[in-house]
Amino acid sequence: MPSPPRLSGAEPVAETTRQILIFWGLLAGLTIIRLALAASVPLTPDEAYYWVWSRNLQPGYLDHPFMVALWIRAGTWLAGDTPLGVRFLGPLSVLPGSWALYQAARRMLPTRSWPQSGLNAALLLNATLMLGLGAATMTPDTPLLFFVTLFLYTLSRAIDSDLTSREALPWWIGSGALLGLAFDSKYTAVLIGFGLGGAVLTTDRLRRQSGPWLAIPGLFIAMSPVILWNASHHWASFLRQGGRTGDWHPARAVQFMGELLGGQIGLATPLIFILFAAGLWACVKSNRLLAWLALVPAIVFVTHAFGDRVQPNWPAVIYPVFALVALETGWRVRWPVVSGFALTLIVCIQAIFSPLHLVPHRDPVLRLTGGWETFSRQLALKARAEGATALAVEDYALAARLAFTQKILPVIGTDPRWSLFRLHAASSQKAMVVEEQRHGAFSGNTDILCREVRDQAVRCYVFGIRESVTGVQLPDRS
Repeated sequence: MPSPPRLSGAEPVAETTRQILIFWGLLAGLTIIRLALAASVPLTPDEAYYWVWSRNLQPGYLDHPFMVALWIRAGTWLAGDTPLGVRFLGPLSVLPGSWALYQAARRMLPTRSWPQSGLNAALLLNATLMLGLGAATMTPDTPLLFFVTLFLYTLSRAIDSDLTSREALPWWIGSGALLGLAFDSKYTAVLIGFGLGGAVLTTDRLRRQSGPWLAIPGLFIAMSPVILWNASHHWASFLRQGGRTGDWHPARAVQFMGELLGGQIGLATPLIFILFAAGLWACVKSNRLLAWLALVPAIVFVTHAFGDRVQPNWPAVIYPVFALVALETGWRVRWPVVSGFALTLIVCIQAIFSPLHLVPHRDPVLRLTGGWETFSRQLALKARAEGATALAVEDYALAARLAFTQKILPVIGTDPRWSLFRLHAASSQKAMVVEEQRHGAFSGNTDILCREVRDQAVRCYVFGIRESVTGVQLPDRS
């Protein structure tokens, strides 16, 4: 693989320096905007759930590996148990992640001009809603994207033909370790590993090297905490995630495929999605490594959509690869990037200021984040007025959100998943049991309280007193 072209003459150097300064200035501005968004928007129930994880660090959890909990623990140590603290590392991680993608592009796309290829790749990824808005939230996708971009950088160094096999060896081991850390963030990282394996097995030069094979121990060492936790908990998390394939409805394939396509057009933004698709086709003909890295996970998600729903964020693992793949088209990226940033800015403004007074069911951010403070306080005060000594909640996300928001009464989680945590068992002789209204009322006298925004109901919940509730007491912010 040839080295990046050398710059000659004062004008190209000056122009390149100016572009790089503008690029990093833009990223710094985006980081400030994302930090402001992270501080302004209340937590979603899932983010509160991951915050509970961070208060009980362990090598694995039922739903995902541990990395998101570790990031939240570090963020709250720096910025407190606030929405900003929970999300703090997300916006900051984009800076080194963008640098890694910038460097990867110069080596994995040798036929494209450098540094423009690196700038374009990083801009494309930052202009997607998946990263542009996702970096201001804290989900397993946030550390996943970070470690995948670092993996692409070390992989680009490992495959550099100017290096001897011995010189490339540390980069291969580092690639394996980083891919393992991506797996520690979300299980979908394994699909990138399968793609890399396919590229190695079908490329003579890579197959004959020792580096790719010695990367495997580094991969498994990094993955070992999650594997060992699963082994000691009856493989609970692996079985839960692998069990998704058992719920198969091929009659709804058209619906699921439409949802997958629509979700990716929305999260990539339309023009960038077109670039991603065209770039994938171009890579099939011209760049075997990137084609393998992108095609394997893409085929898995498309195949899954023939019988079950693919959540819009699942393909996030491919987005850093797609940002490189898109450049193989040779197309200009200016308008896709501009349109992506414009759409992301509109979504951010709506999330913070809500200038469009949309009804709650048409505003996904409002539906997840609106009205929690008032609702939680009213619910806890009603419970205490009726003599309850705790709030008992089966739904894990609702329980976590109530635990994060109010300090009036302890929250007891009754979902069986809490037994996998090292949390204290708890019981209450008189508890207020709370359920979302659509889940159906429980036996006994019940009442209804709605979470509201601008005097409009977002979600309604039924609640009533129940004697002798047992479960696990969730941590609070005290």
